[in-house]
Amino acid sequence: MKESSNFIRNIMIDDLDNKVVDGIVTRFPPEPNGLLHIGHVKAITINFDLAKEFGGYTYLRFDDTNPEKEDERFVKLIQEDIKWLGFEPVEVRYASDYFEEMYERAVILIKKGLAYVDDTSPEDMRAQRGTLTEPGTESPRRNRPIEENLDLFERMRAGEFEEGSVVLRAKIDMASPNMNLRDPVIYRIVHEPHYRTGDKWHIYPMYDFAHPLEDYVERISHSLCSLEFENNRPLYDWYIDNTDVEFKPRQFEFAKLNITGAILGKRNIIKLVEDGLIDGWDDPRLLTISGMRRRGYRPEGIKNFIRETGVSKENSIVEFHMLEHFIREDLKLAAPRIMAVLDPVKVVITNWDKGVEWVPAENNIENPELGDREMPFGRELYIEREDFMEVPEKRFRRLSLGNEVRLKYGYFIKANDVVKDEEGNILEIHCTYDPATKSGSGFEERKPKGTIHWVEASHAVEAKVLRYGQLLKEENYDADLPLEEQIDPQSVQEFRALIEPFAKGSKPFDRYQFYRHGYFSVDPKHTEELTFNEVVPMKSSYRP
Repeated sequence: MKESSNFIRNIMIDDLDNKVVDGIVTRFPPEPNGLLHIGHVKAITINFDLAKEFGGYTYLRFDDTNPEKEDERFVKLIQEDIKWLGFEPVEVRYASDYFEEMYERAVILIKKGLAYVDDTSPEDMRAQRGTLTEPGTESPRRNRPIEENLDLFERMRAGEFEEGSVVLRAKIDMASPNMNLRDPVIYRIVHEPHYRTGDKWHIYPMYDFAHPLEDYVERISHSLCSLEFENNRPLYDWYIDNTDVEFKPRQFEFAKLNITGAILGKRNIIKLVEDGLIDGWDDPRLLTISGMRRRGYRPEGIKNFIRETGVSKENSIVEFHMLEHFIREDLKLAAPRIMAVLDPVKVVITNWDKGVEWVPAENNIENPELGDREMPFGRELYIEREDFMEVPEKRFRRLSLGNEVRLKYGYFIKANDVVKDEEGNILEIHCTYDPATKSGSGFEERKPKGTIHWVEASHAVEAKVLRYGQLLKEENYDADLPLEEQIDPQSVQEFRALIEPFAKGSKPFDRYQFYRHGYFSVDPKHTEELTFNEVVPMKSSYRP
């Protein structure tokens, strides 16, 4: 794989060479209000890869500063996701570990005259912020005496005020062209119990205040986040510069990962889940880690894709086909290749009189380590309905009346006639086989129209097969349209398939390549019957 560009890596090299930092320490700080998606995988991979390259380490830190939306079960599931990806943090931390530290730093700001308690209504506060072209106006509470602010802030902590009635704000610059610096809120009141601290706290820090202080406590050398936080960096630096910290972390931003046809925003995924528009957080059409795992993706394929996309400061959209390419490449040597017929039609070999014969087959011609197997062959078989035409179209290279086709690992067969129902649907195709044409016999007297796959009827394993298209009807999400109108109802297609007996006894996450169809994995959720999820189709239009 080619080495992708990585400007953050170059910054780290310079910082180490110039003794700006003693070592590399990074962190991945998810909020436990939902599960992670492939955009988070990019952040995880960047943080862990870079720290490991330079002999450093990475914290997993749960940004649990919003008790109204967070849930302890997401803490557990997120840790499982990261472990499944193959990354191990040096330690698991929580923003809630630092609540007392943050409170004390806020008190420092108040004592410096750089923060004040404001009881302005939320509506008036929004109006006072101004616009991108007009400066804001100062709150009448902006110049409260320091002692009064200290008293009010302590009473906020004690739970004396109602939610939304008062906040603590930073005193910065209401005329700043950067809206984030127009006296942002530092603390707000929330009486909802916290899943870790219970009812101890009634005030909770805003993300922009908590984030740099968490980085300070953990001595993060390079605080890496997505490009959307670039305008927040001056506020990050302001908090670090004014709270008397002994260590000054720095923030760097990289472009987010956007993929055609995918929904990556956590807010939208939560809506899909809560409205029942999908089969939970692990719906195989989602690019959540749990959805990709359930679908049958493997960690290395996902990480190889992420690493190939590189690290830049320019937002762009990556084709979904590129992700499929790396998943396909990862499975190519790992998955046995077997026969599965998704839309079966029966073939009767009228001159077959030998019962069931077992024929040898390779599990993966590109990986001999996967070994060989034997497949049953007999009088009655199933082939794909699309592999037969009574009257073939031009360039049709499969089975048709009066023509021969090769059955992979089997014999040549010739179609002679068909049996139909009253509506004209084909029920059976009657064929004859040529005993001299057995696979491996070296027969070369004639060449058939083509080669097709098949499954012997008496040993066939029945299974449900789910094939997936992109979740969205269009390539990209449209924020102006209702989300439910953008979901493609045809993004899941179900087949009642017949599979060769090699698949009998398959366990969840067993993966196979179905000849001509693609890669499939046993679904862990549908335990009532053997169910396969399409991992990735056979063909790719992506060229690395």
